[in-house]
Amino acid sequence: MLRQAQHERKKGWALSALALLVAPTAAQAQALACKLPDRIPVPRLDQPKRGEPVRKTPTTGYLLAMSWSPQHCANVRNPHDARDRFQCAGENGRFGWVLHGLWPETDSRDYPQWCRPARIVPQPVLREHLCMTPSVQLLQHEWAKHGTCMSPNPAAYFRAAAMLFRAVRFPDMAALAARPQTAGSVRRAFAAANRGVTAPMIAVTTDQQGWLKEVRLCLGPRMRPQRCKPFQVGARDAQTVRVRPIPKD
Repeated sequence: MLRQAQHERKKGWALSALALLVAPTAAQAQALACKLPDRIPVPRLDQPKRGEPVRKTPTTGYLLAMSWSPQHCANVRNPHDARDRFQCAGENGRFGWVLHGLWPETDSRDYPQWCRPARIVPQPVLREHLCMTPSVQLLQHEWAKHGTCMSPNPAAYFRAAAMLFRAVRFPDMAALAARPQTAGSVRRAFAAANRGVTAPMIAVTTDQQGWLKEVRLCLGPRMRPQRCKPFQVGARDAQTVRVRPIPKD
């Protein structure tokens, strides 16, 4: 019975994600240049930090958290360090929007996390999704902290995340970077590019200097877009947002 329930849950994720994927859209997703290396490093096991609790709270929705890679890379100390080389050195392509993660949520800030012990994500799964989330350690972290609360299988978790990420259509980021923005204008640009998505379904986060860091799509229990809860919203509509352009080669 448990195995059948898990199968039906995975099937539900796939169908919900596929519904987004095939929906008519106003713009095409960004095409990211990405060249995989011959060898992919093995990530280290990721465990909760001291004082970070295991929480198995009921899941009532999800967040699809997408990071603006130029902003991340602008803040790293050395883009050629092992940790950030693949994403930031420019040797494997230039990245725009990348997937931070697919997170199970609840009706408060006490979202589920670290639900079961996590083994190392298999190499084929890392290779399949490295161009989506360009860090093996981040893939391992997302699986350990969030994915284990959704599935016992990392391949199934990342497959659902990839389907949802591929379904998102992105606005013209060069145009957004060319003039001052607000969190509200960023939300509206994303809503305009994605049929069935409205601005209140999109959360925006910035750094302390007001640079755009992430856009998060709020999803319901069947992974359909829904209005963000108050604690998910992030930057308020009137907040000024600066968008860093993708560096030129």
